[in-house]
Amino acid sequence: MSAFSFHLAATDGRARTGAISTPRGEIRTPAFMPVGTAATVKAMYPEQVREAGADIVLGNTYHLMLRPGAEEVAALGGLHTFMNWPHPILTDSGGFQVMSLSKLRKMTEEGVAFQSHIDGARHMLSPERSIEIQCLLDSDIQMQLDECTPFPATEEEARVSMELSLRWAQRSKEAFVSQPHRKEGMALFGIVQGSTYEPLRHASAAGLRDIGFDGYAVGGLAVGEGQAEMLRVLDFTTPALPEDKPRYLMGVGTPDDLVESVALGIDMFDCVMPTRNGRHGLAFTRRGKVNLKNARHAADPRPLDAESTCPAARDYSRAYLHHLIKSEEMLGSMLVSWINIHYYQSLMAGMRAAIAEGRFDAFRAAFKRDQAAGDIEAV
Repeated sequence: MSAFSFHLAATDGRARTGAISTPRGEIRTPAFMPVGTAATVKAMYPEQVREAGADIVLGNTYHLMLRPGAEEVAALGGLHTFMNWPHPILTDSGGFQVMSLSKLRKMTEEGVAFQSHIDGARHMLSPERSIEIQCLLDSDIQMQLDECTPFPATEEEARVSMELSLRWAQRSKEAFVSQPHRKEGMALFGIVQGSTYEPLRHASAAGLRDIGFDGYAVGGLAVGEGQAEMLRVLDFTTPALPEDKPRYLMGVGTPDDLVESVALGIDMFDCVMPTRNGRHGLAFTRRGKVNLKNARHAADPRPLDAESTCPAARDYSRAYLHHLIKSEEMLGSMLVSWINIHYYQSLMAGMRAAIAEGRFDAFRAAFKRDQAAGDIEAV
């Protein structure tokens, strides 16, 4: 089995393109990871996700530990076999969902004790248990357990939270190294916290670098601070991360978020936005967002994008997509989710090519012009 590695192929300003090598395949960067929360990218076949251009998907530790259970997935051959996705998978640590979804929770130095949002059963998620679950799932890239600092937070609140995450990072690394279920080629990423405070972000990054990880994520953003503040934090955070390791911005975001974050040196993203919006009839296109619920689409025979290589965007009329969404037919969710995942992957491919060819600024400007122009006849 090959080892995990990151190759930086080209830079254009602070934007980077390269590839992450894993035993299960290569991840081209910048990369967008469709979210497969419960071992499925909602309303999508795995083959469609792959054909759209995705090299990697994300699975959720919290949801999978509760149902069907990490040990159960391991007994069935691991997450890749279970969900018929033989390509790389990243699993989050579960900490964010514990804090946002569980009925009752109590955080201590040991970890987070919580009740399942499904059946009320009690669980303890510690750094050690999170790593054990992720190894049982057999994910290729695993995340340390951290506390996602709420926004807004005072500097003192953010410091206490960040320092707890750093201690958990050390325990996560030790658990990963000694975990009996760990396989050669698996990778562990640390998570930079510190809210919107530059000294705290730099202290977190320095502490994580001292521990040593295969990649570094920026957490605690896109939690209500707004895009301008998020980009301000990224502007001073990414330079504090190693140049020879992947940089992952967690839970982001809109197409504009992706382009602006790549401009600041981010390599990896995940977000439920394309599929969640797809299930509600909001399509992402080269010319901006299209709300297919709007009555103006009811008699429109045109496809959503005649030039798209995605069959869902090219071969079905807007009138039909509108009908499916308004009728709450499952096919509507499937087609618009497909359109959105395909668009997100096309956007990443466009950025990779632009960076490699030294024309990222021009790509970024053209993207903004197209998004601002919009689909005048239909939106």
